[in-house]
Amino acid sequence: MVVLVLLLAGSSFGYLWYRLGEIKSVKCAACAVAAPGAPYNVLVVGSDSRAGNTGTAVQQFGSASQVGGQRSDTIKVLHVNPAAGTAQLLSIPRDTYVALSGMPSGTGLATDNKINTAFNSGPDPLIKTIENTFGIPISHFVIMDFSGVINLVQSVGGITLNFPYPVRDNDNGNNNSGLDITQSGCQTLNGNMALALARSRYYEYEVRPGVWEYDGSGDLGRIQRQDLIIEAVIDKVKSSSYNPLKVNSFLGSIVHDITKDDAMSTSMLLSLAQRFHAFSASSLKTLTLPTVGASSDAAGAVEVVQQPAANQMISQFLGTSPGPIVTPPLDAYGSPVTVPATTAPPSQGGGGQSSAVPTVPGTGPFNPTLC
Repeated sequence: MVVLVLLLAGSSFGYLWYRLGEIKSVKCAACAVAAPGAPYNVLVVGSDSRAGNTGTAVQQFGSASQVGGQRSDTIKVLHVNPAAGTAQLLSIPRDTYVALSGMPSGTGLATDNKINTAFNSGPDPLIKTIENTFGIPISHFVIMDFSGVINLVQSVGGITLNFPYPVRDNDNGNNNSGLDITQSGCQTLNGNMALALARSRYYEYEVRPGVWEYDGSGDLGRIQRQDLIIEAVIDKVKSSSYNPLKVNSFLGSIVHDITKDDAMSTSMLLSLAQRFHAFSASSLKTLTLPTVGASSDAAGAVEVVQQPAANQMISQFLGTSPGPIVTPPLDAYGSPVTVPATTAPPSQGGGGQSSAVPTVPGTGPFNPTLC
């Protein structure tokens, strides 16, 4: 969405109206209505749905019959302040253990589960779960599938990232995401390579020829790499001179891979474009909900929310105290985690990363950076 905003500078207003109108819109019953001009939150979901996969996509990710249902492979909340022209991005680990809200009866899914399970029945249960668990009201949503990520990166001519080591994805000998960067230094990633990096949960780096070390950060490290890809795409668009033909190629390649709520109108998107067209990647503050890894009999490996750090971060993210919490996060045994009264938010560290986020051993120095 940020990239679409940035493209206004080189685009025709009427043409953007036409192209943005092609994005699929669906009703959102769970979305909260934000006051005109007030800050609001957009749920950004990376879906692992295989629906519509054909040809090489089936070989890479499987078909809908091979991998049924859908999960939210990526869950991020974008906090937009139109008046101030600022934006922040909060990532919620997909394995965060919560009490689900709004799940249709007969789904067979446990009430206490990983938060990505809520998306199996569409965005509404996921939105309700986020609102009820963390007190974050969601006014809009945007969903992008695997093909959308590939086409997005392809349409800007790839992105360039600096890898301190060769890296791969390795889950007991299986390269599930397809990540395979064989050289260190600045490398140009096409759409498939960028998606493989974004999806890697078993990230390994080669410290010397033939000797591989496991990063160990799992989904938390993957969130950092996803944020880096977003920044790289924004920087690529900002540094390029996009003529109308390039804009046509860019928008035409991704509008059919995106779904949004119907309250996010074309006029709203264009208004955002006018307000944020000069926004840069360095202005995007990124946060990750603080969690700690655990094992649950009901859901296997999970992430348990850390309090009071989580409430402090959410208050910092929203600029105010979160709303009432109906279904608190759960610990590894399925017991509610006490959510204390909000205290003063932690100070904001450099690079947009909150000091409330625990440092994961092996994370950071082995991740790529912008070139």
